[in-house]
Amino acid sequence: MSTSQEINVAGLLGYKLKQTQHSLRLRMDEALKTLDLTTPQYAVLAQLELRPGISNAALARSAFITAQTMHGIVSNLEKRGLIHRKSDASHGRILCTELTKQGMKVVQQAHNVISKVEASMTSTITEDNKVLLEKLLLECFNNLHTNRMAPDIEDQ
Repeated sequence: MSTSQEINVAGLLGYKLKQTQHSLRLRMDEALKTLDLTTPQYAVLAQLELRPGISNAALARSAFITAQTMHGIVSNLEKRGLIHRKSDASHGRILCTELTKQGMKVVQQAHNVISKVEASMTSTITEDNKVLLEKLLLECFNNLHTNRMAPDIEDQ
């Protein structure tokens, strides 16, 4: 690409995806305030619902946050009584994290809140197009996940 060509960043698919993700995140943050949760806290609770006993390192990866951020989130959720940690039976230095009964209740409430946000986001999209959108997003993810080679960069 020559330097004389201009790129319309707003027209790039990646920019549109990031713009949509950012708007979704803001709406999720706003909606979750009713439960005194942040979006990353919700992501952690949702992952613990799916994978009880998961280690903090695996939990951080699956919730899209750093290990350092995970430590703070887990500490706060534990103080609120939404999760508890215990030593792994096979490796005493590893702490496994699980939802408490209160945590299970809160994550179910959060799912309902987030479902309303998602319904708002897709309110003008037909059911067939929602299915297609999910399929296309998964295909994009799989393409990026399996094709991890560096992109070609032309000399400038």
